[in-house]
Amino acid sequence: MQKRHLITVLILLVGGLILAACTPQTVEVTRVVEGETIVETVTEQIEVTRVVEGEVVTEVQEVEVTRVVESDIDPSACNLEPPAEPVEVRMLGTAFPITEFFAGEFEKCNDVENLTVSTQLMASGDQLEQQRLGLADGGVAPWAIIHTTPDSVEFIDQGLILPLNDLVEKYWEEYRLWEIPQTAWDVSTVDGVIYSVPFMSNTLHMFYRTDLFEQYNLEPPTTYDGVIAACEVLKDEPSIDIPFTMNLHAGWAWDIEFFHFIRSFGGDYLNEDNTPAFNSEAGIAALTKMQEVVDACMGPEGLTYSIDDSEIGMETGGLAFVQIWASRAANMDNPELSDFVGQIGFAPAAAPNPGGPLGGSAWLDAYAIPVNTDVDHDLAFRIIMEALDFQSMKEGAELGITLRTSVAEAGAGARYLPAASETIANGVGAFPTNPALPLASAALGNWLPLVGSGELTPEEALQGAAEEYITQATEQGFLEEE
Repeated sequence: MQKRHLITVLILLVGGLILAACTPQTVEVTRVVEGETIVETVTEQIEVTRVVEGEVVTEVQEVEVTRVVESDIDPSACNLEPPAEPVEVRMLGTAFPITEFFAGEFEKCNDVENLTVSTQLMASGDQLEQQRLGLADGGVAPWAIIHTTPDSVEFIDQGLILPLNDLVEKYWEEYRLWEIPQTAWDVSTVDGVIYSVPFMSNTLHMFYRTDLFEQYNLEPPTTYDGVIAACEVLKDEPSIDIPFTMNLHAGWAWDIEFFHFIRSFGGDYLNEDNTPAFNSEAGIAALTKMQEVVDACMGPEGLTYSIDDSEIGMETGGLAFVQIWASRAANMDNPELSDFVGQIGFAPAAAPNPGGPLGGSAWLDAYAIPVNTDVDHDLAFRIIMEALDFQSMKEGAELGITLRTSVAEAGAGARYLPAASETIANGVGAFPTNPALPLASAALGNWLPLVGSGELTPEEALQGAAEEYITQATEQGFLEEE
């Protein structure tokens, strides 16, 4: 028995009522069945009436019929065979609305006999650090499943993540993995090896208070020059604390936003030979623009705002607009969290460089399996598949951009989706999978905040980051010693 979701089946009946000189007809029937199904092909006998030399002749013919048979499998459940012995499976992930939903999908496998699944979610920076600590010692991995992003290339380079090609091929049809776009698989692949199963795309784009923008006759800015201009208009609004934030509360957050800005200005992090490219004219222009935004819109207080703080600022009215992850949008319409339900609008990310790409990347979230887990790899993979089936992806689409094409075809998705989709389509693209990139990101994360604090100029910070990166990249073999 194979598991199927939202299947379109063609039923071809060769035969039918054939009269006079007519040839056999093909009757094509399309049915869409939602839920768990079985597809089977059977041979059936049908009566065919035809005219032979002026006489009407009725005879029985056999035809093959492909049909869909409803099954009694619950599409919302974890439909795994119980392991022969008790197994405990732990998952580590990042906490935001859609991942909290998928954590619940994983935990449905607790209903399977002999299977215990527990999930641990935390802030993204904390999760990344936990993965580094938990996977680096070479012992048994604390988790059987981990949430990964493009940042996780460092774990791939260290040989800590399980290649999944064989498992993807084995379950390609059963779990309809071809519904995940090839572009998403490409981001999960390094040198032809698949290391994770992508489940959602993400990007940063603009959330704004529609009441304030209408009051001040403002349109959502399309460039960061426009962001600065809007902040000048809104800075004296008494109902807000500060006009605007983008996430710059930590070094890694500066790194993410700097990637958006430098790409918009036509630059990049590394050259093809892994020498630093971020300390270029494009890098200086990007970091200078970031500093202009900080000075005009955020100030010292805004530099303390984490992603959570920015989300709360929109929900409580302390902020007029923000650059924030699309995966936080669903909470804007949650009356238990937001005081402004129906008053938060969504717009594509602004372009740091007028005429350049929008300041949002095509981020990808996925689940991977550590090499050193003591849980059977096949079982861990199937648990991931159960959590990412059609029914789960369809429900999750209200909270984030899930990656099964059948979900979009079913019309699922939330109201922020057009803004997020335009940002992904016209933004700066995906983070590269170069294993030297984490060293560049770490160096930038150490130096860029010193521009925000006023301790260094953009040129000085980028030069310091370049020198740190060159030292580390040379020690690790990404650059040749001079």
